[in-house]
Amino acid sequence: MTGLPRLDQPFVIGSIETSEGRVPQVSSFWTKDDYLGTFKARWGIGRMHYAVDPGLYALGRPDEKSPVLVTANYKMSFDRLRKALPERDAWILVLDTKGINVWCAAGKGTFGTEELVARIGSSGLERIVSHRDVILPQLSAPGVAAHQIRKLSGFKAVFGPIQSEDLPAFLDNGMKATAAMRFKTFTTWERFVLIPVELVGALKAALIIIPILFILSGVLGPAAFWPNVMNQGLFAAQALLTAVFAGAVLTPLLLPWLPGRAFSLKSIAPALCCVLLLLLLRSGDGLKLSSLLEMFSWALVILSASAYLAMNFTGASTYTSLSGVKKEMRWSLPFQIGGGVVGLVLWVYSMLVDHGV
Repeated sequence: MTGLPRLDQPFVIGSIETSEGRVPQVSSFWTKDDYLGTFKARWGIGRMHYAVDPGLYALGRPDEKSPVLVTANYKMSFDRLRKALPERDAWILVLDTKGINVWCAAGKGTFGTEELVARIGSSGLERIVSHRDVILPQLSAPGVAAHQIRKLSGFKAVFGPIQSEDLPAFLDNGMKATAAMRFKTFTTWERFVLIPVELVGALKAALIIIPILFILSGVLGPAAFWPNVMNQGLFAAQALLTAVFAGAVLTPLLLPWLPGRAFSLKSIAPALCCVLLLLLLRSGDGLKLSSLLEMFSWALVILSASAYLAMNFTGASTYTSLSGVKKEMRWSLPFQIGGGVVGLVLWVYSMLVDHGV
């Protein structure tokens, strides 16, 4: 039966015999491999392939009356759902979202009406359960037309709470959500756990750029190659990493308290603080024209790069819209690109000043 997942996946602990075949059985308790996989995915390691087979799973020992919960085949989404239901019996219907989490998949269309209806049919769900309810995560609502689900499959789509941790209370309350269950928080911790993926992506780019900066400084600087690298080159690397820290770490952490609505504007305060600290440490070299140009050039680069990285975080936030992000990109990207280019040109010129160019 194509609708049933493989039984040899490492997190499967057994199987439940049904009229449609053997359904993989899973537990609500994570193993060390589940924790390790989550940690690695948070840091962007294998994240694009961190997925489970789509289809029907059995949590505990469900029967024909047990609830059916729908989720994405991104393994972290799947794992968080089962972990939220200790000592519960339920069916978990996993959609093929191409390894993307519920919210993003709903926006991209992979967690949608067509896929849900097809997965209900291919799993034989109507012959496994006696009721006709499927519980969807609330964050899947943008991709699902509930009235079409009933019309096309015979199942009623019930939107559950935003947080999987609220599912036990939701089920015990007759599948009714309280107002608090419908409210999406974005706490400091929730922002913190999203930082590693953004940080790793930025650091990968930085590791490509830094050797180029070393070479340019070594060739263009006023002294010999290696002294130039240790002076201008090392400072350039520090400045670039400072931009990454300001845009990919400080801005997300301080997001609610930073002035401005656009994320690129919110990055200005942390970036300026980092710039001032960096330049204070650099000012020990004196106030020659070349030093002043160097400081100003990297201030421009830090402000531009941190604004770009902060703007990237809009995709992870809970209070931005696609239209708002596009609008911000239209007016802010030219400034970010222009500031970065001007800053790098001035940095090169600052090294040539000492040559009398």
